[in-house]
Amino acid sequence: MAAEPGFALDPSLDGDRLAARYAAEGVVVIDGWLAGDGAARLHADLRGRGDWRQIVSSGDTGGYELDRATRAGMSEAQRAQLDTAIYAAARYGFQYRFETIRVPDDEAARAAEGGLLADLARFLSGGAVRDLLRRITGAEDIAFADAQATAYSPGDFLTGHDDAVAGKNRRAAYVLGLTPQWRTEWGGLLLFHGQDGRVRGIEPGFNRLSLFRVPQMHSVSEVTRAAAYRRYSITGWLRAAG
Repeated sequence: MAAEPGFALDPSLDGDRLAARYAAEGVVVIDGWLAGDGAARLHADLRGRGDWRQIVSSGDTGGYELDRATRAGMSEAQRAQLDTAIYAAARYGFQYRFETIRVPDDEAARAAEGGLLADLARFLSGGAVRDLLRRITGAEDIAFADAQATAYSPGDFLTGHDDAVAGKNRRAAYVLGLTPQWRTEWGGLLLFHGQDGRVRGIEPGFNRLSLFRVPQMHSVSEVTRAAAYRRYSITGWLRAAG
């Protein structure tokens, strides 16, 4: 039998209060999501990983990925040409650039892979944690949470989209912020696009869970060159069974 994931929730979380806010606004921000040193261990793990892959949207083809060795082997001219193409595509359509480490969806694959990322995905996908997420969102058919680690460096961004993808059965999206120090001016804000033209922003935080209804238009603003750190988080969707 696989070992239980080594995380715990903050016992002071008030599910009824969080559910009321989520029902009213479609978004709820929970500071102090994990108890103990869980968030600190995740942050240290992400900082030490070398298997990050940069992902970039590529129109109808869905996108492509570059590992760090490939990017290191590119010339300055090649990198400049790639950046020009990425920003040009972002002017008028959906585009993104950031680094990711993906976690498999299958429970057996997660258990076999091991590591803190897989453990967190398992933690969010069952037991009392899943029950609380169902309670907050009102989506009783949530079966599991998928997950990926993300890291935004200066120049990285994610343009507006609503997460609605046929067949994925996404009920809600989440962002677990793992950025201990940040300034609003550095960008990297999770932005919600109101139909009235108003925008609500959530600053990167540490051990901060942002949970929001799908579909809902949102984006991540570009991280500026002034940023002293990378913007780390674990993101994904709470999904019903296929």
